[in-house]
Amino acid sequence: MFYFETIKTAVFPHKHMDQYIVSARKYRPTTFESVVGQEALTQTLRNAIRSNRLAHAYLFCGPRGVGKTTCARIFAKTINCLNPTAEHEACNQCESCVAFNEQRSFNIHELDAASNNSVEDIRSLIDQVRIPPQIGKYSVYIIDEVHMLSQGAFNALLKTLEEPPSYAIFILATTEKHKILPTILSRCQVYDFSRITVADTIHHLQYVAKQEDINASEEALNVVAQKADGGMRDALSIFDQLVAFCGKSISYEQAIEVLNVLNSDYYFRLVDAALKGAVSDALLLLNEVLQKGFDAGNFITGFAQHLRDVLVSKDAATAQLLETSEAIRQHYQKQAVTCNARWLFNALDIINTCDINYRTARNKRLTVELALVKLCRLVETPVQTAGVQTAQSTAPQTKPAAPQAKPVAPATPAPAPQAKPAPAPKTAPAPQAMPQIGAMPSLGNLGNISLNKNTPNNSTAATNQPAEQVELRNNPFTQDQLSDAWVGLSQHFPGEERLHAMLTTLIPELVNPQLCRITVANPWQKEEFAKFGKKVMDIVRNKLQNDHLKLTVEVSQVEYTRRAYTAMEKYRVLEQMNPYIADLRTKLNLQLE
Repeated sequence: MFYFETIKTAVFPHKHMDQYIVSARKYRPTTFESVVGQEALTQTLRNAIRSNRLAHAYLFCGPRGVGKTTCARIFAKTINCLNPTAEHEACNQCESCVAFNEQRSFNIHELDAASNNSVEDIRSLIDQVRIPPQIGKYSVYIIDEVHMLSQGAFNALLKTLEEPPSYAIFILATTEKHKILPTILSRCQVYDFSRITVADTIHHLQYVAKQEDINASEEALNVVAQKADGGMRDALSIFDQLVAFCGKSISYEQAIEVLNVLNSDYYFRLVDAALKGAVSDALLLLNEVLQKGFDAGNFITGFAQHLRDVLVSKDAATAQLLETSEAIRQHYQKQAVTCNARWLFNALDIINTCDINYRTARNKRLTVELALVKLCRLVETPVQTAGVQTAQSTAPQTKPAAPQAKPVAPATPAPAPQAKPAPAPKTAPAPQAMPQIGAMPSLGNLGNISLNKNTPNNSTAATNQPAEQVELRNNPFTQDQLSDAWVGLSQHFPGEERLHAMLTTLIPELVNPQLCRITVANPWQKEEFAKFGKKVMDIVRNKLQNDHLKLTVEVSQVEYTRRAYTAMEKYRVLEQMNPYIADLRTKLNLQLE
């Protein structure tokens, strides 16, 4: 008896279990109202149906899984509906709608251009266009992946696409609009589908989970939405994968394990370690990430995205740029409070430079570790967290009294000549107001580029006055650190190809702790570099956290010697090398030709 029951179950499995349908098909939209993330396009199609202004050809283009073919089917079903609703949706009760739902409609024809891309396939389609619809008003021809058609197939379709019968409507769908011929584009109304936002994807996944009686956390669905990258079909496929692994309950930890996604908690912990200056904690975090099998390059890319998200979370105006769930958004805003804007700018610069150098580095792990060490060293700068910033923003108002008392003792006779430049303090309140505005005071007046050799020696008087008004950064650095800060400067000057070439080939030389020098080939390069020298030095000072650094540009002194070309010049050279040649020429009475 048990044997017979086993055989019956194996032969007739459909009698004991229901057929499974993937979520991407089960929850595929059937009305314009149920389409997710394309409200503008669906409303336009509704208005065209209401006003009876239907074009003979449409082109739906956009990323994968955003609803191009789905909207084409809904549009074809609605325009053939015999009793449309007041919202201009299909009634799903007339003969045309029932035939469409049962996949036996002769009014809607779908062609996969990926496998039917020859001229013969298009000619067969053109022959079908001649047959009018039996039920409904229109014969709709949906050509999916139309960019896969051959050149000849496109040419065969041109005439029919331009002047089809009054009952024929073509809907072309593609993910690569740039591959469509301009002659095809000019004959179609083009609808560009956009990526579905993370918030819309999460909302739809929550609806699907509720229908399937599945308990899924918002953080887990956020991981799914981020992984799908704007495609609803991909999101539903990933959701089915999680359900197969987790069952009726999906947690954030299970989601990142199944999808092989790095836990965002690592990035939050790394920022906390960097703010504390804990180099060892940062390196141990990196080692833990690498031991889990994640690539260091992807880790750096993800960390750069994390810093960007923290930065945009600092301001309510830019917080809307953060595409994530509400729970994670609050976590970002909480960490943004502890991070200073200047620290975030410098951290992004360090990580971006590391990402650029990572591809060409031989020791990739060392490159990432060095970037993390630099990140932790940022805590040595005067301004860090928000609490420290407020304490130091008021400190410069009391600190100038101490520096004024110290130089007075060793230089008592000096006040007489210094009494004349009394108007200088009247113009000084402008730099004092800068620390109260934000964490990034302007560095334009803290030292300019010097194009003369004697300029750095004459600038001591100019640098003493700002030191009494604004606390200047004076971080020590080495030649290697100066070279690292020089790397990547060209990306700050888009479109300046001449400057790019100089910044790539020129290497600054550290003359003393407050002066670096570059040597150009000619005076023209010196003048060209002078146009952008101030901005270049502002960027370098910001990277090195040293406002005293100056730059001098020198032209290389190359001695050009004239070579001997004529016969007489060559003879003079030989005569200088061997004086006996002149005697020999005189004795033999030789003449130069």
